[in-house]
Amino acid sequence: MQVRLVSVTTPLIELEGQQTTPEGLIAYCARVSSPHQESAGYAKLLAYCIRNKHWSIFEMADMTVEIVTSRAIAPQILRHKSFSFQEFSQRYAKAQAIEKYQPRRQDDKNRQNSLDDLPAETVAWFEEAQEKVAAAGMELYEAALERGIAKECARVLLPLGTQTKLYMKGSVRSWIHYIEVRTDKSTQKEHRDIADAVMKIFTEQFPVTSQALGWKG
Repeated sequence: MQVRLVSVTTPLIELEGQQTTPEGLIAYCARVSSPHQESAGYAKLLAYCIRNKHWSIFEMADMTVEIVTSRAIAPQILRHKSFSFQEFSQRYAKAQAIEKYQPRRQDDKNRQNSLDDLPAETVAWFEEAQEKVAAAGMELYEAALERGIAKECARVLLPLGTQTKLYMKGSVRSWIHYIEVRTDKSTQKEHRDIADAVMKIFTEQFPVTSQALGWKG
């Protein structure tokens, strides 16, 4: 799993002689009806809007991140419809790697939860099973390509652990929702790790908003 910042909205306006930050742009747009639109201060305004659920102003700035994960997790991410995505295509490029998971036990009381208490021998068995599936899948995939079978067909031989890369772009409002939902313990751990990494990036890029939300990154 890898997550990195690709881009964030860069405002072209200045407020009180200083280059505006993405959060400053949010505040500038929020003050469209105010005589104090040119004010550079915005911490209290953003906190007020969050406290009173005035979410529309947070659509004025965007952030794009690059995510490297498995084909098992990518569909969960793509489910967030308010974002725009570009994903690595196995129709046009060869699959290169397969990710491995640390096994966990299914929680008998909660289908959305798993527990990290499996015996060592079960963990070792699962590790070996993944290696066998990865080796067999990649070997057959390569053999299919050598026989002239199109990548879009050969990919059916690959396991869900096959690595993919996607770019995820959304407004600050969308990222707030995504982080709140996907850092919750009901989210699969592998996806939650991605959301935690996104949250760290978000708090660096939008520190005032994050503080108002009570996030520390």
